[in-house]
Amino acid sequence: MAWFLGLGIAGVVLLALSFVLDGVIEGLLDGVSVLDGIIDGLLSLPVIAGFVSMLGFSGAIVLGTTGWGTVGAVLIGVPAGVLTGWVTYRLSRSLLADSSGAAPRDEDLIGVPGSVVTAIPAGGYGEVLVHRAGQPVKFSARSPVAVARGAEVWVEQTLSQSAVSVRPVDS
Repeated sequence: MAWFLGLGIAGVVLLALSFVLDGVIEGLLDGVSVLDGIIDGLLSLPVIAGFVSMLGFSGAIVLGTTGWGTVGAVLIGVPAGVLTGWVTYRLSRSLLADSSGAAPRDEDLIGVPGSVVTAIPAGGYGEVLVHRAGQPVKFSARSPVAVARGAEVWVEQTLSQSAVSVRPVDS
């Protein structure tokens, strides 16, 4: 049973190392063209760690609770490890394929309403507060006309990463 528990613990340690050594195995085997289709996640550290730890822990459970011996533990542990590795592979593929978290771009600010925090003199700079990706963000703001503090404005153009051109909202 000690061997199986050792495998289970080694798998958990390997999983912890996979967070630090992310992509090392894939990088080492990158030039091997025979493994191109297989290496894309099937032989990643999290998948190997899931297989090894499930093989070890399920084997230890079988040894401790039944009289099947080492052969029975291996016959139960290997399919359990393969299933765990496959689930880990599918989960990592689905997480990598998720593209819903697109970063906001400068063009996304155009037309967004905001409020003036620091008064904007005509042709000069002040500050506005707008909501970008659901978060309030303060930008330096320029306007061709003077805009008082507290006035509502619309973003007309992004001038830089931290500055926008605005116009007052006509009521």
